[in-house]
Amino acid sequence: MIDLRSDTVTKPDASMRACMAEAQVGDDVYGEDPTVNRLQAIAAEMIGTEDALFCSSGTQSNLLALLTHCGRGDEYIVGQTAHTYKYEAGGAAVLGSIQPQPLEFETDGTLDLGRVEAHIKPIDDHFAKTTLLCLENTQGGKVLPMNYMENAAQFVEQHQLKFHLDGARVFNAAVKLGIDAKDIAAPFDTISVCLSKGLGAPVGSILCGSRDMIKLARRWRKMLGGGMRQAGILAAAGIYALQNNIERLSVDHENASILADGLSSIDEIEISPDSASTNMVFVRTGKRGSGLSTFMMEHGILINGYDNLRLVTHLDVSRKDIERVIESFHAFFKA
Repeated sequence: MIDLRSDTVTKPDASMRACMAEAQVGDDVYGEDPTVNRLQAIAAEMIGTEDALFCSSGTQSNLLALLTHCGRGDEYIVGQTAHTYKYEAGGAAVLGSIQPQPLEFETDGTLDLGRVEAHIKPIDDHFAKTTLLCLENTQGGKVLPMNYMENAAQFVEQHQLKFHLDGARVFNAAVKLGIDAKDIAAPFDTISVCLSKGLGAPVGSILCGSRDMIKLARRWRKMLGGGMRQAGILAAAGIYALQNNIERLSVDHENASILADGLSSIDEIEISPDSASTNMVFVRTGKRGSGLSTFMMEHGILINGYDNLRLVTHLDVSRKDIERVIESFHAFFKA
C-alpha cells in the first residue's frame, strides 16, 4: 500500500532495526540508559540547547513544555488549528489547568503579533496570566519566515513571555531553508522535535531546552507516566533517524512538488497554493470526490477523506509511487 495519510506511518527499515537490536540499555528513570543519554545529547547539540529529554510522543513533549512554562490559571497564546491546541486532547487545560487563547493563523502559518499583543491579558485578578506564546514550524506544511521568527523573539522579550516551538517537523523547515535546525530553534525557550514522522523512527519526540527547564520537564514526564525504563531500544532508532534521515527530507519535498504538479491538470480538483512547501499537498475535490478514498484503496493507495485532502510524502513513498498516485487520481476523475 502507498500510504499518504501522514508521515507518521513510516516504518523502520532494516538498518534502523539492526541499531535497535544492538542498543545498549539501562534504566532511564535512574538516568542510566546510555543510548537514551546519547540521543538526548545528540538532539541538544543539533537543536542548540543545553539539554534534551526523550519523550514517548510529540503530544507528551508539547505538554511537558506547557506544564513547565505555565502554572495553574496561566494562559498560553496559540494558533486555532495548532497541534498544541486542537489535536492534543485538551491536555494543557485538563492536566495543567492552563487556559489556551487560540488565534487564527495567517495564511503563511504565522500568528499576527499585533493580534497576539491585543490578546495579552492585563495584570488584573479578573484575568488569567498570559505566560507563553506557542508557534508551530512547519505549520500545515509551511515554513515560517526567519524574519518573522526574529520579530517574534523580540516581541516575547518585550512582553516577558516564554516561547515554545512545536517543531515536530522543524527539520523539514531547516532542509527547505538550507540552514541548521538550531538557527530556527535559537529564539525559543523550548522546542519539541518529532522523531517518528518524516525522520522515520517508530516512536518518540525530543523536548529541547535549558538544563533547568529539562529538569522540571523530567519530573512532569514521570508524573504523566512517561518514565520509560530500558528505552534505549527506542532511542537507538531516534539516533539513527537524526544521523541518516534528515538530508533525505528534500526527496519528500520534491515528491510533493511532483505530486502537486501531476494533479494540477485535473479540472475537477483544486490544489491549494500552500501545497508542496515541504512534504504536504492539499487537495479539494468537492462533491466530485465522493468515493475517491474507496477507489484509491482498491488501487493500493491510502488517503483520508474525499473533499479536503492532505496528501503527505515520506520516506516510504518513492518517485514511482508518486507516479502511480497521479495515474490513479486521473483514472478516478475520468471515470
